[in-house]
Amino acid sequence: MMDYYIGLMSGTSLDGADGVLVVFEGDKLRVLAAATEAFSDAFHAELLALNTPTDNELHRAALAGNQIAAVYAKVVAALLAQAAKQDISPLDIKAIGAHGQTVRHQPQRSSNEPAGAGYTLQLNNPALLAELTGITVAADFRSRDVAAGGQGAPLVPAFHQGVFGREDATVCVLNLGGISNLSVLPKAAASPVLGFDCGPGNALMDAWCRQHTGQPYDAGGAWAASGKLLPALLDSLLAEPYFSQPIPKSTGRDLFSLDWLASKLQLFAGERPEDIQNTLAEFTARACILGVEAYGKGSGSLIVCGGGAFNSHLLARLQAGLPSLRVSTSDQHGLPPLQVEAAAFAWLARQLVLGRPGNLPSVTGARGLRVLGALYPA
Repeated sequence: MMDYYIGLMSGTSLDGADGVLVVFEGDKLRVLAAATEAFSDAFHAELLALNTPTDNELHRAALAGNQIAAVYAKVVAALLAQAAKQDISPLDIKAIGAHGQTVRHQPQRSSNEPAGAGYTLQLNNPALLAELTGITVAADFRSRDVAAGGQGAPLVPAFHQGVFGREDATVCVLNLGGISNLSVLPKAAASPVLGFDCGPGNALMDAWCRQHTGQPYDAGGAWAASGKLLPALLDSLLAEPYFSQPIPKSTGRDLFSLDWLASKLQLFAGERPEDIQNTLAEFTARACILGVEAYGKGSGSLIVCGGGAFNSHLLARLQAGLPSLRVSTSDQHGLPPLQVEAAAFAWLARQLVLGRPGNLPSVTGARGLRVLGALYPA
């Protein structure tokens, strides 16, 4: 029996929404169609503003949630147009898994905090998305894990295990979105799957590039490669206490914001922008390398997905820092880099529909397995 699901993802890079139509045959997933819808510059700026306290932000957040739903609906329409060519109708789609846009992520940091101290907030309007598409929507995947004392992130390691895990070898999977997160997939289930946020992925590099070149990102890392490393700045960036915290842990723009970067750059005002970009790329790579070195021992490979998989300079810095591992991109393992996260949310939607857990306590620190998300019927 074949079950069809759609997965939607808009990550911390704030560049747009990615979607995939997948089919499950048993527990095996196959991508049938993919689509992307870019955010306008004005909407990108609004989402960035909503990552920090602003005037009238409740009203603005509600309107942004509506706009996210409208963007998602366009992605779904593009997927359904491709599906029609394969004789798949909207009635065949069991559910859409829609992550929403994270603008606050403040999970409970320790057991000493009062109950309810943690929360996570994704802008979305799943009811509107169900109305616009006529398809059941699964959303709000992180909240239940946070309510159970977990970090609520990352949620993709269980999916990574199913897609990239191997019986004969330990594998590390690195998602380079706005924030970077690492999954450690042990061979033959010899030990629990691990996963955590390493630190910044593309977020700081993209912001610096946009500010100084007008481009949304540093294509291929060419601008970073044209600069030189500033060791003192790198040391200052790596001194952030987050990197010495034990897992489970997660982070976001709440910490690694433009204000955070500005505070680190106060002593480097005269440096060339391309040298700072080079150092930000090295910072991103080092943060990921630290994670692999601490928790990925025994792995012979690092599979990279997300938008950062197209930054050849960053991949080269990862390979240089991890000479004993083979660094490759996820398309060499059956799933293109920009489809992995969206496919994960199709998988999470299916888990919810089937009443199966979507989290891994070994990753998030939750008190146990939980069914994640809420359903909005068609």
